[in-house]
Amino acid sequence: MNRGPAREVLGTCHHDCPDSCGWVVTVEADRAVRLRGNPAHPYSRGELCPKVNRLLERVYSPDRVLTPLERTGAKGQGQFRPISWDDALARIAAEWTERIARHGGETLLGYFDAGTQGLIQMTSLDRRLFAVLGASQHDATICGSTARTGLTLTNGTGLGADPMDIVHSRFIVLWGTNTRLTNRHLWPFIEQARSAGATVVVVDPLRTSTAEAADWFIQPLPGTDSALMLAMMAVLIAEDLVDKPWVDAHTVGYEALVERVSAWTPARASAICGIPAEEIVALARAYGTIRPCVIRTLIGAEHHEHGGELFRTMAALPALIGAWRDLGGGLVGSSGPWTEEALIDIDLPADAGRWGSRHINMAQLGRALTDPLLAPPLTALYVWNANPALTAPAAESTRRGLAREDLFTVVHEQFLTDTARCADVVLPATTQLEHLDVVPAWGHLYLGWNEAAIAPLGEARSNTEVFRNLAAALGRTETWLYDSDEQLISQRLNFAHERMQAISLPSLRASGFQRLSVPDPLVPFAEGNFPTPSGRVQFVSAAATAAGLDELPDYRPAREGPGGEAEVLGRYPLQLLTPKTHPGFLNSTYSVLPHHGPPGGPFVELDPSDAARRGIADGQMVVVSNDRATVELVARFSPRVRPGVVAIPFGWWQQQHPDGRTANALTNDELADIGGGVAFSDTLVEVLPA
Repeated sequence: MNRGPAREVLGTCHHDCPDSCGWVVTVEADRAVRLRGNPAHPYSRGELCPKVNRLLERVYSPDRVLTPLERTGAKGQGQFRPISWDDALARIAAEWTERIARHGGETLLGYFDAGTQGLIQMTSLDRRLFAVLGASQHDATICGSTARTGLTLTNGTGLGADPMDIVHSRFIVLWGTNTRLTNRHLWPFIEQARSAGATVVVVDPLRTSTAEAADWFIQPLPGTDSALMLAMMAVLIAEDLVDKPWVDAHTVGYEALVERVSAWTPARASAICGIPAEEIVALARAYGTIRPCVIRTLIGAEHHEHGGELFRTMAALPALIGAWRDLGGGLVGSSGPWTEEALIDIDLPADAGRWGSRHINMAQLGRALTDPLLAPPLTALYVWNANPALTAPAAESTRRGLAREDLFTVVHEQFLTDTARCADVVLPATTQLEHLDVVPAWGHLYLGWNEAAIAPLGEARSNTEVFRNLAAALGRTETWLYDSDEQLISQRLNFAHERMQAISLPSLRASGFQRLSVPDPLVPFAEGNFPTPSGRVQFVSAAATAAGLDELPDYRPAREGPGGEAEVLGRYPLQLLTPKTHPGFLNSTYSVLPHHGPPGGPFVELDPSDAARRGIADGQMVVVSNDRATVELVARFSPRVRPGVVAIPFGWWQQQHPDGRTANALTNDELADIGGGVAFSDTLVEVLPA
């Protein structure tokens, strides 16, 4: 049979990953038959990760949800029957209308995350619809916000250097980031720098695959990074390694910082971090003498009670040594702010109604759903791009909340996730191959175009299409609730902004990607000009004081961390980390699909000395417990963790765990000091034989 000529369609990966890779889809007879990396993309350079290499298996999986579903069994059992879109939309509209009439608009919450990341499919029309309904506001701060807020206290911004300029660096500190796994397309640039003589240092509480490939690995106890940084500053100052002319010209509060860090001897920090004092001295000396010198970090280190303080302190290091002078120097965090300042938020026209005043932090969904005093109660939940039953901390409270019979839950999804199994109505969602979007990166400076390569399978609909459908079902007449995808994209890209001057929609669509209009090479703060009140780096920060922190960087132990509350440590002496460790997973995506999970299922990693003290053998079933939950897992002895630390790799669904309780059943849902993030990694547990 003649299948007709093949065509190639340009797109961009949608996952919650800094790399936002360009891809090319080959389509024959309206079916995607091949997906490969776009070799013309300057950052991803034609490579896709092991997950996305198998994306077509996900798109055409027999387990995809391809028709609206209505629950027939108990919540969580995953028993549904197919219904029509008309019936599904009519039921949602009726349920929302009745509940809002009874409780007010704040009884409804729209919950999203970055499962599909893009200008319009992540969040756009939802803001307009939920606002005109007066719904509770969803604080999407679970990742990134705390790190950026901390950096901003010192630098006035989350902006940093161009990640691709790391090729010019000669001393590269990868701080709290597993580059080879979670930012893999940056690694070739690092290797290019290393081939030119660069030293690669990894600072991480886990011996990751990146640590194994580094020249120097430093393994502090979790959450003690600020103490290490303060001791590094003390060495830099004591040994006259500070770039005093740059500091005098471009910082505020240096003398106060000198006084603060004078108490932070390497010996004091060593006792807190578990790193030999002489290694702290050696790190500081190398950092202060080898140029260009760069710190590369992402968001993993923010997941602590004092995560904002950690990033605020980190931002002071490059300023002390004048690292911002150099191409390939300074600090490279998320590059997202370079794009975000060139975007316009999708917001409501001036004549429209407004949101409800109540804010619900996405990390504390379980608290909101189970709080008997919450007024008005949450009685309607709409979830898209997210799987909070698995990804939110203190997951057992989320599961209890989702099991409420009086909670009407709608989930727009591609598969029956843990969250979807608790829904009353499940709506079939498109994949990235089936809808239009523009994808801004947070790991490089290129915008990516995503063309729909194939028509939606079955009855799947995109996020934006469903919000237009919901507006119609609710009888809304505001024209701006029905803007097309092309209109939404045009509205969000601020072509008047200086960083968008070289970008047009036709050229972006034709090429598949375009670089923001920023200098190349990019040395953003060589001459200072920080967006702070003084135009300088703020070692002393009035904004920090206003946020409830000390005016100077400092270290404080977490309640559930090293040096924390003795009563809690006495019962739960091991610190739990829940890292992303397998290349086949991305958060909760892919783990139930064939070819993606490692053999054997979930496990807990222990240091053999901790296991021996508890009478635990390698491969034995154990119980990991704290006041939030107990989780049964297989124990694995591991060189990745140090004594006092255990790790449960994150991403397996409830059905893959022996007792149905996931890693996040145990994790801490207390919020971080600033920015609205959450202290996932300040979690104490005990591990005992089952």
